[in-house]
Amino acid sequence: MSHQSSTRRGIAALRAGRAVRIVGGDPITVLPVETATPELLALLDPASTAKLLISGERAAALSLANVREAADPSRPVLIDRAPWLDSRTALELADPGRDLARPPVGPLQPLAVTAVEPMQAALQLARLAGLLPALWLVPEADAAAAVAADEIAHAQPQVELVARARLPLQGMPSTQVAAYRALGDGQEHAVLLIGAFGGKPPLVRLHSECLTGDVFGSLKCDCGPQLQAALRIIGDAGGGLLLYLRQEGRGIGLGNKLRAYSLQDRGLDTVDANRRLGFADDERQYGHAAAILRALGADRVRLLTNNPNKVASLEQAGIEVVERVAHHMPANPHNAHYLATKRRKSGHLA
Repeated sequence: MSHQSSTRRGIAALRAGRAVRIVGGDPITVLPVETATPELLALLDPASTAKLLISGERAAALSLANVREAADPSRPVLIDRAPWLDSRTALELADPGRDLARPPVGPLQPLAVTAVEPMQAALQLARLAGLLPALWLVPEADAAAAVAADEIAHAQPQVELVARARLPLQGMPSTQVAAYRALGDGQEHAVLLIGAFGGKPPLVRLHSECLTGDVFGSLKCDCGPQLQAALRIIGDAGGGLLLYLRQEGRGIGLGNKLRAYSLQDRGLDTVDANRRLGFADDERQYGHAAAILRALGADRVRLLTNNPNKVASLEQAGIEVVERVAHHMPANPHNAHYLATKRRKSGHLA
């Protein structure tokens, strides 16, 4: 089995609530807190000894940072199993949207972590699956998939062309749409090939999927206006590329994005909400975008963005950004704080 297919199988298994074996070094078997049934947990862990694995960021949100074993937010945290720690309570602990609704629980007892690499890899696999980074560490048992820890951490993004066709767009030059499948996680990304750019570095926009903004016109972000403006700018320039990347909610998935929205309703900003969920400020990766650009022969681009991380990520992946073209949208009363947070905490350019 190839590295790419084993990672994809691991993601599918976690989404289906199945056990996954993380191999390499000190192997572990994990079961997702969010999707596994209590019955499967009881079957794999009849003695109720499975420990709870969470991220350091989530441990800090649970006020465990003053405990030595949970003091580093960049390291995984292992919680000892207590009689009261069942499937329902574990999910309540993992999901910050329930922090104000659940009754007090505890005490939580963090344990020393020795198998750091496979635990980090397991949490990252859960994130790639769009799940809360919270897993049961179950005794060795039959697993639905086995994935090597270093494959999760160091997999080289690869894509394959699925299909390509004409796509007439109102007010736009001749346009084609193509779908590329990421071989690691199976996500299908779209690219619009707009007009012609005559062998010059094309004007490129990397746009991360935003259902609420792109489709429903949410005022909480600037994604919808950014998408429409990017199409107009690329069309006016005579041609270019717009990559529509399946990275909803800064890469945390739709369900977790809505959890973050709920936390924002309680006063957290977009960065702090992601951290409280156990994710990084921004989980997006642009390796697959670079792979798509290479497949299209666009190894030198003009990038339409205010995000310096996109420039750095493409450059690191071997795509030369010959020019950054600013892409500003006016604020509204609902997203002014969000835009300010992107500049202040995420380094977006004004």
